[in-house]
Amino acid sequence: MAWFLGLGITGVVLLALSLVFDGMLDGVLDGALDGALDGVLDGLSLPVVAGFLAMTGFAGAIAMGAAGAGPVAATAAGAVSGAGTGWLTYRFSRVLTRDRTALAPTGDDLVGTSGNVVTAIPADGYGEVLVRLAGQPVKFAARSAVPVALGAAVWVEAAPSATSVVVRPVDH
Repeated sequence: MAWFLGLGITGVVLLALSLVFDGMLDGVLDGALDGALDGVLDGLSLPVVAGFLAMTGFAGAIAMGAAGAGPVAATAAGAVSGAGTGWLTYRFSRVLTRDRTALAPTGDDLVGTSGNVVTAIPADGYGEVLVRLAGQPVKFAARSAVPVALGAAVWVEAAPSATSVVVRPVDH
């Protein structure tokens, strides 16, 4: 039973190391097998191996201690439990890595939006406007062909840079 407990503790230690050193050891063994197992080990990661080892060890120890199983039966029970845990860890990590956030807004998303002038815009000069971008208020440097007074409503006509816009006053 000590072997199984040692295997389980080793798996837990490996899992803790994989969490602490998140990705620092990736690629250490690249090229070690020289393509012998290409495609077979693609989803094999340290958390998957750690989950397999921990569950194999602890399930084997439980089978020996609680059920009174012999070493062969305990090894079989541990291997089945470990394989199931490794597969679930692999699937769960795949789900997490596929989770994507929405695309970040770009300057094209600004064109056609409305805003308000927070610093007056002189003719062919710069002022500031407050525009809602993706639901959040964002302040941009703004220029306009005509002077625009403080507090006036404006439409964004172009976004020449990430921090500036070209606006025109809204006709009511």
